[in-house]
Amino acid sequence: MQIARDLQLDGLRALAVSLVLYGHFFAADGSYWGHIGVRLFFVLSGFLITRLLLEARADSAFEPAVALKSFYVRRALRIFPPYFAVLGFVWMTGLESSKDVLGWHALYLSNFWYALQNEWTPWVLCHTWSLSIEEQFYIVWPLAVLLAPRRSVAAICLGVIAFSLVYRFYWPLTGTPSLARDLLPPASMDALAVGALLATRRSSEGWSRWVERSWVPLMAISLILLWFRPTAKPPLLEWLAWMGLEIFPLLPLALLVGSCSRGTGGNFGRFLECGPMVSVGRISYGIYLYHAIVLALVVKAQPLIPVNVSEQGPGRLMVAGAGTLILASISWIAFEQPLNALKRHFPYVRRGSVKGENPACPRAQGERNEALQTWEVR
Repeated sequence: MQIARDLQLDGLRALAVSLVLYGHFFAADGSYWGHIGVRLFFVLSGFLITRLLLEARADSAFEPAVALKSFYVRRALRIFPPYFAVLGFVWMTGLESSKDVLGWHALYLSNFWYALQNEWTPWVLCHTWSLSIEEQFYIVWPLAVLLAPRRSVAAICLGVIAFSLVYRFYWPLTGTPSLARDLLPPASMDALAVGALLATRRSSEGWSRWVERSWVPLMAISLILLWFRPTAKPPLLEWLAWMGLEIFPLLPLALLVGSCSRGTGGNFGRFLECGPMVSVGRISYGIYLYHAIVLALVVKAQPLIPVNVSEQGPGRLMVAGAGTLILASISWIAFEQPLNALKRHFPYVRRGSVKGENPACPRAQGERNEALQTWEVR
């Protein structure tokens, strides 16, 4: 039976959310590190969701309607309660006058709101743009994976990636860069589709030689572009640098996810599997969701805090980071985990539907469903 959780992928979630916290709490200009963390989340989400759906589709008891219903219900149980709890808290406290735009966030249109305004206002909810992207992905992608011919899924992934590249080539025609360039769905669908494409590969397949050889130079180019990112550049070079920082890290991130999904060895693999990393990875959704709220409250409480939390730096990272971990842990134990237990009522394949199986004793089918349900993402 498939193990309950893939520990190294939990470790990658912890790594991704740590990059977000580093960018928002510590680094003077760390927005890109946070963005890399979000891109890693996208690759992970595309991979895990697609692998889960393909496993459900391969089951002998697969029924598209049952699988689709279960997917959407299980996603709602995992994502909606803490998300709408945050929106309710913001509405009651009126943080940054956010209640005036809560309708956009409630409909998972945060990315469109910030793109239309072309500014990060209100900041306290600006991180929800990526959650909106993922929710928009969750609405459409199961239909493609479960209803399209199985052999077409990889081609669909390649088509989405190509469309995202075309979208990037469009932006030099628009003049000054805007938030829409980064926040509209095509700007992130390449990362989600790269992860999905990875899931269409058989686990026994090795990486192509050119892939194995290219990730190091691509990562090196990304770091060089990152180094020169704050430097003022002409519009064309600015666009090329932005495009490079969006595209070049994708292959290294995909290799990282693919390697960890099979179990990478060495010190890095042991690091990802260690208890603290796995624990942080399991509550990474709560960490990401709550961290901006905690930061806003911590900054308001600056007169009561002996270290500087009003600016990026170690004080903010220590206080806001600890507060975020505590809140996310409480949320997971008292709120999210009990709700997740309800997902057992919504298996991806119907119990007792396999020919010759006794519906009154669905142990074998239950184990198969458990295997299909182990790869839930944030």
